[in-house]
Amino acid sequence: MKYFREISVALALLALLIALAIVAPAFYQPQPLLSLATREAPTLIVACGMALVIICRQIDISVASQFAICSVCAGLLASMKLPLVIVLPASICIGAILGSINGVLIAGLGLPSIVVTLATMVTWREALRWQRQGEFVNLPDNVQWFGLSQSAGQWTVIAIAITLLLVLAVCMNRMAAGRFVYAVGSDAEAARLAGIPPQRVTFLTFAFMGALVGLAAMMNVVQSPQVDPKSGTGIELKTIAAVVVGGVAISGGRGNLWGAFAGILLLACISPALTHLHIESYWEKAIQGMIILLAVVADGIRTKRGSA
Repeated sequence: MKYFREISVALALLALLIALAIVAPAFYQPQPLLSLATREAPTLIVACGMALVIICRQIDISVASQFAICSVCAGLLASMKLPLVIVLPASICIGAILGSINGVLIAGLGLPSIVVTLATMVTWREALRWQRQGEFVNLPDNVQWFGLSQSAGQWTVIAIAITLLLVLAVCMNRMAAGRFVYAVGSDAEAARLAGIPPQRVTFLTFAFMGALVGLAAMMNVVQSPQVDPKSGTGIELKTIAAVVVGGVAISGGRGNLWGAFAGILLLACISPALTHLHIESYWEKAIQGMIILLAVVADGIRTKRGSA
């Protein structure tokens, strides 16, 4: 079945929601649900970029460090009384620069993406820790929720994330740039023979990934009066898990953003589900890791059957 993984994760999400309705009906109170959706909106934005990177047959585990740097830089710019119309594009540009560094090393020098992004993950995170020493960045009052009321700000954050998802989903299906990413992920040499430059596509994919991280960081910054230099910790595991469980093949060239969206919804419900079921929160990371493992095993079995 073409969309077996996407349908499977949708059914798993439905089963979890039904179980929560039975054993923890308090989960469905409107305000907690709105707060949950708002917190997960930045993760959805990063997951969209991660889906593109994995479809391109690459991986980026430095997104959490990029997220932290973009968040702190955006906070520092905002604390200088710069307007949000400057701070937001600045955060996106900083993310794009960090993503471009990965892209140059991977596409330009042909280095393995897992090695490069592991190195940049540690480098960016330790450099930020040395520079900030754990100190938070205090934000002006007009930054939180874009200067709107909390409810309006929450809906704005959610709307930005959903709009981005819709636009990217359409672009991946209907625009040449999206088809280029699929082509390079399926077979880079075949793509090159067809006139598609694999190195350029890979570089731009990483640069775009960084830009999305910068946008996600800004969507996170506006949710609090302070910026934590440890922002984004663990977001790489969560987005990779959401993407691969949502049907994006870790071997590249296959998958879509709707599956990634379903994966994000499923993972987003795990933490409150554990809370309502009185299960220790540290199980969340274990469940995410198990989801990645199961998805990779399923992808491997599917690839073997296809080649048999």
